Amino acid sequence: MAEQAQFGELARQLSAVGAVKRDLGRMLPPDCPTGSATVLTLLGSHGDMRMSKLAELLAVDMSVTSRHVAHVAARGWIERHPDPADKRSRILRLTPAGLAQLDELSRRTTHLLAERLADWTDDEVAQLIRLMTRLRASFGDCRSAQTRHPAPPAEQTAPVAVPTTPVFAETTRTPANT
Repeated sequence: MAEQAQFGELARQLSAVGAVKRDLGRMLPPDCPTGSATVLTLLGSHGDMRMSKLAELLAVDMSVTSRHVAHVAARGWIERHPDPADKRSRILRLTPAGLAQLDELSRRTTHLLAERLADWTDDEVAQLIRLMTRLRASFGDCRSAQTRHPAPPAEQTAPVAVPTTPVFAETTRTPANT
């Protein structure tokens, strides 16, 4: 198992990942902010869904989800159809224009990552993917209502740096799957 100092450094590095996410967000088209890109990405990954499921995946409340959905619907990127099982609910579905926008987001994201990681080997990129996938799996569903925070061991002498903002609060908010 890694030593406490390593976990402290890992916490600092994870906090710095925010700069990478901000850079990825800057390459989004002006009419497609991060929330809209996330809605498109989730619908592209998970298929048609109810707004309640989208809110769950976004890990935000329904009012925030409604704003994002209204934005993408106004641009013709999604359609809202009555749910055959419950006429009060709506099923969200990507339109051809939404699929085209999602393809553009994916292209931009892939281009930026390829540009920024040009000096990385294929093995290094593959290793990063494996380790990030394992890290996400170790945390499980980050959207769960309560996360237990165990107390540090009694023998710990130096405080471990902990980010002041949630490191993975926006894990589902990537512009596109790459």
